[in-house]
Amino acid sequence: MKIQFQKYQGTGNDFVILDNRDNKFNSLTTEQVHLLCDRRFGVGGDGLMMLNSKTGYDFEMLYFNADGKPGSMCGNGGRCMVKYVFNLGIHKYTYKFLASDGEHEAEVEGHIVRLKMNDVNHVEEHSSYAVLNTGSPHFVKFANDVENIDVVETGREIRYNKKYMPDGINVNFVEGLGEDSIFVRTYERGVEDETLSCGTGVTAAALMSAHNPRGFNKVDVRTPGGRLSVEFNKLSDTEFENIWLCGPAEFVFSGEIEIN
Repeated sequence: MKIQFQKYQGTGNDFVILDNRDNKFNSLTTEQVHLLCDRRFGVGGDGLMMLNSKTGYDFEMLYFNADGKPGSMCGNGGRCMVKYVFNLGIHKYTYKFLASDGEHEAEVEGHIVRLKMNDVNHVEEHSSYAVLNTGSPHFVKFANDVENIDVVETGREIRYNKKYMPDGINVNFVEGLGEDSIFVRTYERGVEDETLSCGTGVTAAALMSAHNPRGFNKVDVRTPGGRLSVEFNKLSDTEFENIWLCGPAEFVFSGEIEIN
């Protein structure tokens, strides 16, 4: 089976994208998706996305984790999908699309893609960490010297903690760099490794780093793969709305691969 693909990345979070508007990839198996994401035997990526047609929307984004299983919302993936649609020649001031967690809006401003995330209405706060869902579940832990944390070992212990099973949780280590700036490293479930960036994780970390206790906030975020920003309105310590994840999304290469 020959598959034509596109490869995109958003701050180092990379994805295989398939145009499935004619449903020709509906029969791909978990094993085949996993192979396409494999960095040695396939194209390589933190995940795979299919561009689907959807009545009432500009498109639907179907997301799979690198392990081949259906995934929850991917923020950087959503921004890359929007840039892919833009590069197909579908130009709109505001895109409206459907993802696993519901409806999203997005805008393309040069090389920056702005993606509106769902409102957050619940945060589980603890003395040293917080748990919240920004389209995907995230464990947010503030720490010093995040650059030298063993993200894989420590993140895996939390990800597989029985409290968060059977689905597991993404783990973010966050260090404050100033009043409105943070550094974030993330262990992602489904990839089972550290990724260079995670859009929903960056969003979760930014919400927990709000410098304005009420009203508009903008948090600049540095990740190992590049810089993003998150803009939002904070209503209370557990309620956030009008959340926008902003950053670059770039075409890497396209090609054709044959798989069994």
